[in-house]
Amino acid sequence: MADLNVKIGNLHLKNPVLTASGTCGFGSELSDFINLEKLGGIIMKGLTLAPREGNRYPRMAETASGMLNAVGLQNPGIDFFISNIYPELINVNTNFIVNVNGSTIEEYVELTRRVDRLEAISAIELNISCPNVKQGGMAFGVCPETAASVIREVRRACHKTLIVKLSPNVTDIAAMAKVAENEGADAVSLVNTLLGMAIDATTRKPLLSTVTGGLSGPAIKPVALRMVWQASRAVKIPVIGVGGICTATDAIEFMLAGATAVQVGTATFRDPQSTVKIVEGINEYTNVNKFNFVNQIIGALEM
Repeated sequence: MADLNVKIGNLHLKNPVLTASGTCGFGSELSDFINLEKLGGIIMKGLTLAPREGNRYPRMAETASGMLNAVGLQNPGIDFFISNIYPELINVNTNFIVNVNGSTIEEYVELTRRVDRLEAISAIELNISCPNVKQGGMAFGVCPETAASVIREVRRACHKTLIVKLSPNVTDIAAMAKVAENEGADAVSLVNTLLGMAIDATTRKPLLSTVTGGLSGPAIKPVALRMVWQASRAVKIPVIGVGGICTATDAIEFMLAGATAVQVGTATFRDPQSTVKIVEGINEYTNVNKFNFVNQIIGALEM
């Protein structure tokens, strides 16, 4: 068997397969279907300081080769997480990563400080696709200046491995990856969902209560793959590939394009065992191609 270990900053992963935030709750939701310890890590659903009810229904819709969601970061808040969820994670032998969200830089920083104190949390994934309420609701991650400001302040508060999750809804993904690197990120993950919408022709109404939502699934894979390739050529820090990964072949394509690790999200709704199957498939690929280390795949695209 090949060595599937990869490293993200100071974070050691037993294999390069992670769950994508928002698709597996806090991990326990998948434990009836897979052994969580077989994964490189669990990136849990987005947390905020205060509990959030999320957007009103309907907030999910199927689309061709994917899905739209406008859940709106529904979560129980950091206090409930620490009291009721965190104790269940301590004895599970995998990496748990908290996806941090906020409406202001101050919220991001305070939440990061509280998560940073939790010993069993291996890393933080900073979601900069949140709306900045102090600047009219524009997402932090679509403007280099605002992205830099929130990453800089969170970096000061974070002593764990810091992963910055980038939005695809930008003109130059490579430039945004450089911003994250320059402000101290240990890695970037990309891409978050693409902005889309769906309409019911019968009722002549949007299928989502918010009209627009985040598109995920196989439909976005070519866009995500292109952006991972561009970002990995622009920065020296590790890149984590996200977007439409359903099979081991998908994951390997992202790694060939430069990703050190991958996240699997929408695929788990169709097949809750997809993550473990992808780990097994990557292992088989390395054996068939006589690679001793999975690291040999990373960035091995032949141009």
